[in-house]
Amino acid sequence: MAESETGTPTASAPATPGTPGAPLFTGLRVDSLSYDRKSMPRCNKCLPLDSWASPNQCFTDFPRPDVSLTRKIGAEFVGTFILIFGATAAPIVNQKYNGAETLIGNAACAGLAVMIVILSTGHISGAHLNPSLTIAFAALRHFPWVQVPAYIAAQVSASICASFALKGIFHPFLSGGVTVPSVSTAQAFFIELVISFNLLFVVTAVATDTRAVGELAGIAVGATVMLNILVAGPSSGGSMNPVRTLGPAIAAGNYKQIWIYLVAPTVGAIAGAAVYTAVKLKDDEGNAETPRQRRSFRR
Repeated sequence: MAESETGTPTASAPATPGTPGAPLFTGLRVDSLSYDRKSMPRCNKCLPLDSWASPNQCFTDFPRPDVSLTRKIGAEFVGTFILIFGATAAPIVNQKYNGAETLIGNAACAGLAVMIVILSTGHISGAHLNPSLTIAFAALRHFPWVQVPAYIAAQVSASICASFALKGIFHPFLSGGVTVPSVSTAQAFFIELVISFNLLFVVTAVATDTRAVGELAGIAVGATVMLNILVAGPSSGGSMNPVRTLGPAIAAGNYKQIWIYLVAPTVGAIAGAAVYTAVKLKDDEGNAETPRQRRSFRR
């Protein structure tokens, strides 16, 4: 009962069936950096919003873009080309101009190249840029095996194209961009294995775990690449990526100990991805994890 202005009690209008007793959108947040992903339903097709009229259903349908394999391969080719061009050009310039870049400059060029490519093409192809990463993701069921050959073909061809472009620009100083060990074979192998482990541990965290801040993936992965090169650059070259070594080796005709850079990064990558997958938190302790789409670097 409610009172009118004259003090006479009046009957309240009966509540309309289905009318919520609280504001419809109190505290609603859809910011990808702040909303509680655990508490919201995942339909894997649209934004996870609840409406009072139809609980546990999507409020507005926003279908995820269906990116064709051709577009993914194109983005992967361009992204790998940019990475190999930037990461290889820095040590070549360092050689040509008597140490002008320094080790920090070499590491920064590679890290920045990784960061900008992830930020620009991650939503299209996932920005793998690395056959070892692609194989590791496929082995851990974060990526379909059927697309692995196409991704690796794009990465290898982009590396070769970027390396011959560098050869045409900086000839005869291409040898500075080839990763060759300056330590023993065993030391170089384990250095590449460990830094590849570090890289894929971080990549798996930011690319596959819903609790990680996916929008910062480019910064996290680029910083990891930079750190690894600062540590391993003087010893093994800090490759972490078979195509980082393969393309320049083909262009320069220098295949010294190339097997290290094909095997060690792949073994380290699979180990790093597997360890993070083993230790990461589950969505609901004791309950089956809600199925969701693997996103790689895709949002």
